[in-house]
Amino acid sequence: MTKQRDSQLDTEPVLERLDVEDHSAPKWYALYTRSRFEKKMLGDLTDRRIEVFLPMREVISRWKDRKKRIWIPLFPGYIFVNHVDTPENRFRILNIPGAVRFVGFEGRANPIPEEQIQYVRKFLEASLSIDPYPYMQVGSRVEVIAGPLKGIRGILVEKRGRFRFVIQVDLIRQAVSAEIDASDVRPI
Repeated sequence: MTKQRDSQLDTEPVLERLDVEDHSAPKWYALYTRSRFEKKMLGDLTDRRIEVFLPMREVISRWKDRKKRIWIPLFPGYIFVNHVDTPENRFRILNIPGAVRFVGFEGRANPIPEEQIQYVRKFLEASLSIDPYPYMQVGSRVEVIAGPLKGIRGILVEKRGRFRFVIQVDLIRQAVSAEIDASDVRPI
């Protein structure tokens, strides 16, 4: 009877727990840096053999006497780090001059889905002219930063078309709506 029991144990399927998250696999995290420290952080993290991603875009910088092509971060103040999120690794990264904190909620760094990193890479590989675009939602407060309405603050009422906004501006308890180019508006 023991032989029969042993043979039954050998043939029973092994069940795996699929709901357990693999904490040993590296994930992408956004690291907030000091202003204009993104390239320095890229070098320092690379020197420490930490996988990093700093999306850059080429722009033409204009001075009074000349123009020059320069590379600037696509997301100023952020660099993406691929690592296993342990207290030791966090300390090793945050101890680098220029590192401020990992982006997350409730004191915890939140991983960025791998597919979103891949999407940004595809944008860059496509050699398209790309610009950062302010993340604004309907109902958020905005300010006009260029054009004849510069300095006016209001509420984003709706997004129309590809690069058009309609904002609501409160004037003596009345509202006025105007279509504004997206590049002329910033969140406040």
